[in-house]
Amino acid sequence: MFRVFFPSVLFYAQAAAHIGSAAYQARRGRLTNARLVQGSHALRRSLEAVGVRFEISGLENMDTSGGPYVFAANHMSALETQILPSILSSVAPCTFVVKSSLLRYPVFGPVLKGFDPIVVDRVDPRADLRQVLSEGGKRLAAGMSVIVFPQAHRTVAFDRKGFNTIGVRLARAAGVPIVPIALQTSAWSEGRWLQDIGWIVPKRPVRFAVGAPITIDADSRGAQEQVVEFIESRLSAWDDAASQSH
Repeated sequence: MFRVFFPSVLFYAQAAAHIGSAAYQARRGRLTNARLVQGSHALRRSLEAVGVRFEISGLENMDTSGGPYVFAANHMSALETQILPSILSSVAPCTFVVKSSLLRYPVFGPVLKGFDPIVVDRVDPRADLRQVLSEGGKRLAAGMSVIVFPQAHRTVAFDRKGFNTIGVRLARAAGVPIVPIALQTSAWSEGRWLQDIGWIVPKRPVRFAVGAPITIDADSRGAQEQVVEFIESRLSAWDDAASQSH
């Protein structure tokens, strides 16, 4: 308990300051995408300061002049939503597809609005798809990349059956490449009472692997399979490496 209690307390104290400052700027209309990315960098430094190790690969696959992209990633914890903007900032400004309930959070909600996210209700899948295709298309046309978590819920174990095709559909409709991202972020565990506030476990490495952009033609099923296979292969390799190290 000692090994996770103090890192957690230290991190959340710093995170509260960063997010509180961003919320203050949001209320005054001063929260730009650039400032949000700065906050993402600050949160990453705060995690590193309490011992969390980051392993990031594949950014060389990105052409900094070739965006925007649709990024499709598995979803494991709150960490990726906080840190991905800093990791992908060299490629293009990014926004997210998010649940409407997140915008009602008293502090985090105004900050999230600063990303100009695509908001879905998760009640009517067809309505959500229309919203993502319409609003996501507008963001991409304006040069802003879109991060999609096609899983319905966060989960440590990846299940391809629960990884829907919304990212591939958006990329195809907008005529942009889709980029798979495999991630392992259980160092930020889920909380018992508040999902986003759990223990910070520094001994668990944080890993992000960014795949090569996939151009979608008429065979969107093939693109979806490439995205899923990339994520599965990276997660499997990380698990194998972890089991061999014990």
